[in-house]
Amino acid sequence: MTSRPRLPRTVWVLGFVSLLMDLSSEVYHALLPLFVTVTLAAPVAMLGAIDGIAEATASFAKLASGRLSDRSRRRKPWILLGYGLAAATKPLFALAASPATVLGARLVDRTAKGVRGAPRDAMIADETPPEVRGAAYGLRQSLDTVGAFLAPLLAVALMWALADDIRAVFWIAAVPAALSFLLAWLALREPERHAGASKAQPLLGGFGRVDAASRRLVLLGFVFTLARFSESFLILKGSAAGLSLTTAPLVLVLFNLAFLLLSYPAGALSDRRDPRAILLGGIALLVLGNLVLAGTTGLVGLVIGVALWGGHMALTQGLFARMIADTAPEPLRATTFGLFHFATGVATLLASVAAGLLWDAQGPAATFVASAAVAAVAAVMLLVVPARPRDV
Repeated sequence: MTSRPRLPRTVWVLGFVSLLMDLSSEVYHALLPLFVTVTLAAPVAMLGAIDGIAEATASFAKLASGRLSDRSRRRKPWILLGYGLAAATKPLFALAASPATVLGARLVDRTAKGVRGAPRDAMIADETPPEVRGAAYGLRQSLDTVGAFLAPLLAVALMWALADDIRAVFWIAAVPAALSFLLAWLALREPERHAGASKAQPLLGGFGRVDAASRRLVLLGFVFTLARFSESFLILKGSAAGLSLTTAPLVLVLFNLAFLLLSYPAGALSDRRDPRAILLGGIALLVLGNLVLAGTTGLVGLVIGVALWGGHMALTQGLFARMIADTAPEPLRATTFGLFHFATGVATLLASVAAGLLWDAQGPAATFVASAAVAAVAAVMLLVVPARPRDV
């Protein structure tokens, strides 16, 4: 019996870089919904627009950076640009005096996320043997989620210690973002296969060369993400269930705990089983979680629904990345990741804006029921996606 290959050093470095950046970003994420709707007195629809527009902007950046990374055959410069830009923009949130300023800061921050996203995912595929790709994406996602899990706890502790001074918390949260950039700069190495110069690829022509299997996954990801509005709405649901300004971020603690516990096992299992079956289970958890949240006004239902939401993320996010890595040819790897992230980002815009409008017009129940219905459509689509190629 042959031993499975070990996970490369690059996966661990990227995982800890993601951990530090998420520790910073999710403090903002945990507090922004109430900062926008309470401190700045903006409507919920504005919150949905801020989240959706920011994520869609990140998607355009992913589309561009993925293609440019393949064309230049470099990964690290784009990753550094993304993490550096994100670290530099964190103080803007502390200075925001209007929803427009928050939108501007979110646009820059999410653009930075977009710049690093596709090259980072492609670097993992470049460096990782196919036999352990699921585990690699699961590990990076797990470490990323450690930061996301700790961030709301840090937010709650800082809010208590600083007497609900959100702006002071925002200043402190900028520190781990700076450390994330420094770690990437000092510890990340360019993959050898991308270190040298090569014949330049066409800038736009590469998108037309993405194969049919990858295009099917992009379409599936788009429809599925239409059911996946921002987690900001989970925080608002927690507030509606009776959580205070200080304790509402605990919703994200529960969400990320479920996400953290299942991410690596789901990824590792996909190395031995058809990833579609695991992905289908994740979609089922989203449908069930939405129905629970639609039908409850209390804390027990909130806990169950949010935990199911976190579980669905664990069974879908790394799985999509692994399936893209399996289908995309190496010269178009970052391009394909960029196209996928672009499509899902546009879907995030549509989902978040629609969720905000539904929430304001008809209440939380209608928002969660609509999400469940769209997720069910994605499940039907998944059943007709062919199995992954075995000879990758």
